[in-house]
Amino acid sequence: MTRGGWPVSVRPFAQGPHGSWSSLLCVGLKGRLGWEWGTRVLECLCRKDSRTRPPCSRSPQRRGLHRPTLLQTPVASATAQVQPEVEELEPAPSGPGQQVADKHELGRLQYSLDYDFQSGQLLVGILQAEGLAALDLGGSSDPYVLVYLLPDKRRRYETKVHRQTLNPHFGETFAFKVPYVELGGRVLVMAVYDFDRFSRNDAIGEVRVPMSSVDLGRPVQAWRELQAAPREQEKLGDICFSLRYVPTAGKLTVIVLEAKNLKKMDVGGLSDPYVKVHLLQGGKKVRKKKTTIKKNTLNPYYNEAFSFEVPCDQVQKVQVELTVLDYDKLGKNEAIGRVAVGAAAGGAGLRHWADMLANPRRPIAQWHSLRPPDRVRLLPAP
Repeated sequence: MTRGGWPVSVRPFAQGPHGSWSSLLCVGLKGRLGWEWGTRVLECLCRKDSRTRPPCSRSPQRRGLHRPTLLQTPVASATAQVQPEVEELEPAPSGPGQQVADKHELGRLQYSLDYDFQSGQLLVGILQAEGLAALDLGGSSDPYVLVYLLPDKRRRYETKVHRQTLNPHFGETFAFKVPYVELGGRVLVMAVYDFDRFSRNDAIGEVRVPMSSVDLGRPVQAWRELQAAPREQEKLGDICFSLRYVPTAGKLTVIVLEAKNLKKMDVGGLSDPYVKVHLLQGGKKVRKKKTTIKKNTLNPYYNEAFSFEVPCDQVQKVQVELTVLDYDKLGKNEAIGRVAVGAAAGGAGLRHWADMLANPRRPIAQWHSLRPPDRVRLLPAP
């Protein structure tokens, strides 16, 4: 017997009152599931390949008992779609369109620009971001924005970190003192990062604005899509250390824990790193400590503690500077990179210092990326 273009084996007891198995199916489903469901299942059966066993030959099920494989086609109800279409489950094809979608997944940033002609300052407002990429395991991020004006990378500002959000509202403004005639050759960079206390902060994306393309005759406010940040050419490595301050004893303790991925300084592709710890006051080095030397490694482990006496009324006036050097028995020891923390450090250094003061008597550990020694400049403490 042939129905719908493919053979069907029909048993006599399966035929309906009109002599066809389809009428039985529709009548039976009409009584149980409704006419619309019955016709949709029938259409599905007619589209089946001849090698597929017809579902109608299965034994009927009692009410309330449902086999997961009974109906393999999408069935629509009046309120919702119970099962998605097959096309919705298939991955989107890769190609130029997919690449564009990936770029949009980084999110976008809203900023403002204005120039104060009286003071000669460029005012950069970091307003908000939305739809940021989730870089943490919990499906969120801890975003902050790093702002600087190329070609000068030493003058950098950072917004506050906003915890566990992909749509942060920053509302912060930063001022760059730059003569108006020099702005045309500058490029404003607003880089969004995901803060991570125990590893390197991950770049989410950035916005670059050539100042030659901006009309500063009036305030500017705009949204821009984040672009993938270019990778830095040279990595100096990272260092992890903890800070602990006891106000009652006036004691500051720095524990140098470890470093990783240090720059290769020796001919053999390794280094002999050690760390110098300086206590600065008023921009001058007043105390100095140093760790032991770790031979032939780019990932040294120290776990060495150093204490400094810092009265409570002076803790906001001092800074700590850590310099990683490569020991050379015959020549001069070369500095690999440097990190500064304190009230005048700014950025991650300021954040680490503030966390220490907010948690007295507790060691606060954090990873820091090493920067070139000539780029670490501490401002005079207030």
